[in-house]
Amino acid sequence: MSTTTSSTQNIFRIILGLFMIMAGVGHLTFQREEFQAQVPRWLPTSDTFMDFVVVSSGVVEMALGLAMVLLLKHKVKVGIVLAIFYVLIFPGNISQYTNGIDAFGLDTDLKRFIRLFFQPVLILWALWSTGALKHLLIKGKK
Repeated sequence: MSTTTSSTQNIFRIILGLFMIMAGVGHLTFQREEFQAQVPRWLPTSDTFMDFVVVSSGVVEMALGLAMVLLLKHKVKVGIVLAIFYVLIFPGNISQYTNGIDAFGLDTDLKRFIRLFFQPVLILWALWSTGALKHLLIKGKK
């Protein structure tokens, strides 16, 4: 399952992949505490569990980032998986907003609320840059 993408899409795919790798490294190192702020508060809030969520999601982010950059023959599938990942982690952003948790410079309700609107952008970016959006639209017409 592959589709032709433009040079612009390829550049944006690589940028998003590198962004995911950097975010994954941040999960495992210098931003570990910041990312704990995004673990939904309806999950267990023990330090050990929250750290497990942050570390495991960081590993997944690094794997997805590498896949975005390297798995060209599977870029449509990778784009779909990354979009699904963004949907799955969205409750963490909602939790950060609803619980008023400061992290990543999001220290007001307005900033945390505005952040919520970036998740759909990331979802579309993953789908568009990999050609998955075109693939899904064509498949939906059949």
